[in-house]
Amino acid sequence: MKKLIKISAFILACFLLANCSNTRFLKPGQNLYTGAEVKINPDSSSKIANEKQVRKTLESKTRPRPNKSILGLKPKLYIYNLAGEPKKPKGFRNWLRNKVGEPPVLMSEVKLKYNSDVLKSFLISQGYLQAEVTGDTVIKRRKGKAIYTASTGVRYKINEITFPPDTGDLTHNINQNKGKTLLKRGDFYDLDTYKNERIRIDNDLKESGYFYFSPEHLILQVDSTIGNHLVNINVRIKTIAPDAALKPYTVRNINIYPSYSLRRDSILRRSKPLQYNDFNIYDNRNTYKPRVFDRLVFFKKGERYNRKDHNQSLNRMVNLNAFQDVRAEFLPIDSFKNNQLDLNIYLTPLKKNSLTFSVTGTQKSNNFIGSELKITQTTRNIFRGAEQLDVSASGGFETQYSGQAKGINSYSLTGEAKLTLPRFIVPFYKPRSTNAFTPKTIVSLGYQLLSRDTVYKLNSFKAQYGYNWKENQFKEHNFFPASINLVTSNKDTTSVAYKKLIEQNPGLQYTLENQFIIGSNYNFTYTNQMQEKRRHNLYFFGGLETSGNVWGLFASKGPNGDRRVLNTTLSQFVRIETDLRSYYKINPGVIWANRLNLGYGYAYGGSSSLPFVRQFFAGGTNDIRAFRARSLGPGTYQVQNNNTGFADQGGDVKMMLNSELRFKIVSILHGAAFVDAGNIWLRKGDPDRPGSAFKLKNSFDELAVGTGVGLRVDATIFVIRLDGAFPIRKPFLPKGQRWVIDDIDFGSKGWRRDNLVLNIGIGYPF
Repeated sequence: MKKLIKISAFILACFLLANCSNTRFLKPGQNLYTGAEVKINPDSSSKIANEKQVRKTLESKTRPRPNKSILGLKPKLYIYNLAGEPKKPKGFRNWLRNKVGEPPVLMSEVKLKYNSDVLKSFLISQGYLQAEVTGDTVIKRRKGKAIYTASTGVRYKINEITFPPDTGDLTHNINQNKGKTLLKRGDFYDLDTYKNERIRIDNDLKESGYFYFSPEHLILQVDSTIGNHLVNINVRIKTIAPDAALKPYTVRNINIYPSYSLRRDSILRRSKPLQYNDFNIYDNRNTYKPRVFDRLVFFKKGERYNRKDHNQSLNRMVNLNAFQDVRAEFLPIDSFKNNQLDLNIYLTPLKKNSLTFSVTGTQKSNNFIGSELKITQTTRNIFRGAEQLDVSASGGFETQYSGQAKGINSYSLTGEAKLTLPRFIVPFYKPRSTNAFTPKTIVSLGYQLLSRDTVYKLNSFKAQYGYNWKENQFKEHNFFPASINLVTSNKDTTSVAYKKLIEQNPGLQYTLENQFIIGSNYNFTYTNQMQEKRRHNLYFFGGLETSGNVWGLFASKGPNGDRRVLNTTLSQFVRIETDLRSYYKINPGVIWANRLNLGYGYAYGGSSSLPFVRQFFAGGTNDIRAFRARSLGPGTYQVQNNNTGFADQGGDVKMMLNSELRFKIVSILHGAAFVDAGNIWLRKGDPDRPGSAFKLKNSFDELAVGTGVGLRVDATIFVIRLDGAFPIRKPFLPKGQRWVIDDIDFGSKGWRRDNLVLNIGIGYPF
């Protein structure tokens, strides 16, 4: 601990020195700009509401921005100054100065009049209609700041709102929906609210066929002369609005071009269309079955245009993942004499067949190196209904190149076929989804062989039938009512290697038995991560899986009281898992990410624990990074003399917490500092693994804790990650000795060998 304090003090002293040295690099007459300060009504005793937030907003609108700082220090500016003037246009010094560092922001760049006008304009937009702002500067020891004084006056409120007289279809629509107005009597004057009110009215009109109407055709007249710091608002349609904007339009012809390309444009237009319901389908290659478009296009002939059908049709066609280009064109028949539109839909399909390869390499802290190759063949529109068939094959191999278990090999082979149909297929029922996302029916078959050297082999055969659908862009559901998984194992129980493995991992003796997993599973995902402008993003996953609950009624009884199907043990369990993640943007380029992952499995009937392929594991590159994969737990149990290289410690209960501070270093290079905590347990204790039982009152005392730092190369389309971690709490040590912070010794080769874990990964850990 003393060493850490000394190191921290040294780093802090260096930063303080760097901060003090920045001004000595300035030229004569130059002063370093340190930022803006806004004073609100300093000569008045009256205070405005949310003064702290208003001040912060005003300060953020001033320009220029001062040099970036961390805890009041300016390391990027110091790096710029330290690098000095490069003698060559290229090279390390040039890169260090111009890419890593940043030049000083000078007081001469501050435009007081411009900033004062910007701040005044903002205050007026917030209802301070009598606001005035003045600016001044203060310079001391070659550092300066701008001080802006704002006299706000009283904030105006809305007294009355009036809408256009009901004199026709358009004004009738506006008045019919005025109950949804964003303008409320007694609310403060707010320019953004007025803009949004125009958008609201435009949206309502678009739903009623006013295709050419625009928010710009509305004017909100504000009368602030009525006194008492009140305003009257009069909503009106501009007299210069064009005639086309003032009438509703109906859809005449719906023309669909399912295999469109510019090269084939003239051929398709000359071809004879197929008449199907309300559609004219120009598809001389017969690419798609006509009924596909019943689920994609929401418009009908003769009905009024509306924006909802427009957006849902486009979203359906885009989310189908069958077209590389989707375009909808509305053409007026005659905008002056007619009120009809022709709808042309141009669809350019993706290639029918595509082949993708992926190769990954791994190096683990237990001296294992390996790689995996995956090949996926995708066939689209296989039955002319926009279906997609994915057939993949993958193989992975690991070998231990040093240590006591040198020469141990592990490999896996996986094959999977997945058919996705863009509709619900439910026996005796035809559900119809009307939102913007296409529901899917999924049928999959898979096989995996996992070989742990000569010790054992697992064969897993899996078949699933289920559904995927989205409520909206945030919420997604996956429900598989039928899921069958047969797991068989090949092992030589008389071999020395197997006996040694079971001696070290007693739980494997039961989890490696042949098993049937027959049941259902459902999971729900919520995320708003696509909303990048939000300061706080969330991700939530919840999953429920059951096995043997219905089939157990029909299965035969085994000699040990277990249930059997085709003379194979039927696993009976309920498994629940949740994963909650939080991403908070502290400032641009700095994110505080947190995760809480909980899992619980309840085995019943003839099953004493979850099957091996459904157990929870702890440790590894995306988990608790200070402990190698699957080596942690259960509980306070520790694998002894693990020379096989295969820890494989599974459990029925899992608790994990992660906290990670992510920050940009330079360009695509990012850094992170993290803390991971967690463990797994058995629901029922194993006498061969003392301390493995889950007890809620002891669970927090049995958590493992690790910390570390990482580097990430984030090129947007891929992320390569290197994390270095070490434990600061080991749950398998005796009580009172589990915190091992005082044992940290980076200078000791033995400590580094036993504690330092390097993880190489693809993508972020969460």
